Amino acid sequence: MINTDTAPCTVSEVPGLPQAFADTFTSHLVDVDGHRLHAVVGGNGPAVLLLPAWPEFWYGWRLVMPILAQRFTVVAADLRGVGASDKPATGYDAATLADDMAGLMESLGHDHYAVVGHDLGMIVGYALAARHRDRVTHLAVGEAILPGLSPSPPLFADEMSNEMLWHFAFNRLGEINEKMVAGREEIYFGHQFTSKAATPDAIPEHAIETYVAALRDPAALHASFQFYRELMSPETSAQMVGFQQEGPLKMPVLALGGAQSLGAGVEQMMSQVADDVAGVVLPGGHFPHEESPAETAQAVLEFLGQA
Repeated sequence: MINTDTAPCTVSEVPGLPQAFADTFTSHLVDVDGHRLHAVVGGNGPAVLLLPAWPEFWYGWRLVMPILAQRFTVVAADLRGVGASDKPATGYDAATLADDMAGLMESLGHDHYAVVGHDLGMIVGYALAARHRDRVTHLAVGEAILPGLSPSPPLFADEMSNEMLWHFAFNRLGEINEKMVAGREEIYFGHQFTSKAATPDAIPEHAIETYVAALRDPAALHASFQFYRELMSPETSAQMVGFQQEGPLKMPVLALGGAQSLGAGVEQMMSQVADDVAGVVLPGGHFPHEESPAETAQAVLEFLGQA
């Protein structure tokens, strides 16, 4: 394990962190199956693994992390392809991403842990809990669908659905999406934040600029689309169906939805794959961990029995 705070997207290299953040949290690079994975670690107590949304990295949890760290050891991870983690060309199916995170936690010395995942992190979090049922003690997820288990939206959707979901098809294209977005990252990814939050200014400009800067790396840009190419593929759909057929999750599950986004729909989705599901609808849109971080942290603390 390598302790580093000098690489891009690590603790010392990002702006706008809460006061004294670096007094609690440090960046770590861990080798897992030949790839270096990055995580920001801090706090004391049982371990909680935080998984990022698309198109974010660990930084998306920056406002929630100090609250959780008062009672837990927080591990905010960068999946392969994002932030300070390695960015291979492939390996973005759900099972591989889940096994990456299991290897990361094992390398950090955590055999049992809670998992909190948002958006992309919800898909990976479910796969991690389904593949490693003996390790994951609690699962909190929000604001996503589960490929292979959620119905596909129609091609000619209503205007609101089209505005929310058009990027799914675009992101899965072969190469033309990368060519169209390269050099225009602030337009494409900036729009994802301003259009999917409850209000266009809900996420501060410095945070959006931080995400966009990370995505200007051609390897990160490729990975941002590769998530959709592989997670929305028949391979991942088959993995998800297989997880469901192995039986429902038995650990407690918390389903988090934004009031102006998926809302109670997350609870309905997770009830298809888990026995013990509770739902909470949080203020804001698609990014409640950024739009309402105190409420998000409180919901997670109550779920984990530490409120």
